Amino acid sequence: MFETFENLESCVRTYCRDFPAVFKRAKGALLWDERGRKYIDFFAGAGALNYGHNNDALKEGLLKYIHEDGIAHGLDLHTEAKQQFIEEFNSIILIPRKLKFRLMFTGPTGSNVVEAALKLARKVTGRTNVAAFTNGYHGMSLGALAATGANSKRRGAGIPLSNIDRYPFDNYFGPDTDTLSYIERLITDASSGFDAPAAFIVETVQGEGGINVASREWLQRLARLARKLGSLLIVDDIQAGCGRTGRFFSFEDAGIQPDLVCLSKSLSGFGLPMSMLLIRPELDIWEPGEHNGTFRGNNLAFVTARLALDYWKAPSFLQNLKQTSDRLNADLQDAVEHYRDIVPIKTRGRGLLHGLVMPSTAVASRVSTLAFSKGVILETCGPTGEVLKLMPPLTISSDHLNEALEVIRESIDRALYDAANSDFVSNSDLNQ
Repeated sequence: MFETFENLESCVRTYCRDFPAVFKRAKGALLWDERGRKYIDFFAGAGALNYGHNNDALKEGLLKYIHEDGIAHGLDLHTEAKQQFIEEFNSIILIPRKLKFRLMFTGPTGSNVVEAALKLARKVTGRTNVAAFTNGYHGMSLGALAATGANSKRRGAGIPLSNIDRYPFDNYFGPDTDTLSYIERLITDASSGFDAPAAFIVETVQGEGGINVASREWLQRLARLARKLGSLLIVDDIQAGCGRTGRFFSFEDAGIQPDLVCLSKSLSGFGLPMSMLLIRPELDIWEPGEHNGTFRGNNLAFVTARLALDYWKAPSFLQNLKQTSDRLNADLQDAVEHYRDIVPIKTRGRGLLHGLVMPSTAVASRVSTLAFSKGVILETCGPTGEVLKLMPPLTISSDHLNEALEVIRESIDRALYDAANSDFVSNSDLNQ
């Protein structure tokens, strides 16, 4: 069944190894393989499908635009589709939040927008190094990869990755260590060997790094430190943004205003490639063409991105999102209590970006495999893949949410039973 892929596609492929099926159709929170088997998608295209697969409103608008021979590829030419998206993004998202940004459309991927942010921060400040954080993930091209923490990603570069100072994220050493005081001391000490960076780049919730959540206070202090040092604050909201953590921007709860914001993944709302850098107007010092790219004018993505903004005009959408988030959080808290006397399991996250920290990498991998066999697509994340990442579409129905959570609970039960009765993981690992 997989001969074509195994014989002709590069060995670099990953997700298909964890979820071995040939998928044919998708709708909402569901996928079907070529044999007609149904799967509930708790992966959502790694966060690119916040509004579900083949969302009707977005699909109908896109098909109408294509049928009318609307511009598909436009470089950075002025187009009607781009104009409508810019105007609605400003009126629906920015103005109500009292945010003033210019919109820069970069290449199609999250890495593209991170590269643009890093380049602009260095251009604005005249400084070379950027401050990044432990367990951070920002992309796979060289600049973004340098800011990424995972060795498994970094070793693919083939050259030294430089011009990044790595600092500990909130709670990296546990609750008794104030990492921000540590960071400030290093940077402000003239003999520490650390200089003020061009920028701090941070995820408010680290997705690939294990669903590590920065506290409101920590983010506020980081923003103040950046201002004190004359450094820019870049929020990488590629995975945690576009409603994933409960509001459109993940930094809204902290009440901070970054200098630069990286958006991608669910920005188009339909899984179409689209990335955008939000720039405080006074920092927009680019020369024309100084940062360029052939595919920064994906007008099909502008069409669906504009239509996705309609969700943010409807109070019912936010109410439903909160109810779904509360339901997910409550179920995960119940799971933690249920397993408390068996193994240590922790939950962390915000909105519909949550993680269950398993007692070992082997158990987490086993749960993911078992869940897939029962029809739920569930990714792992964290430094060693020890965290189950729960990231369903924001629009998932209560029935599909409940069904998936029941499968996950059953899969955890079976994985722990297997661990206790086989050698795929030692009992000592279970009790760490």
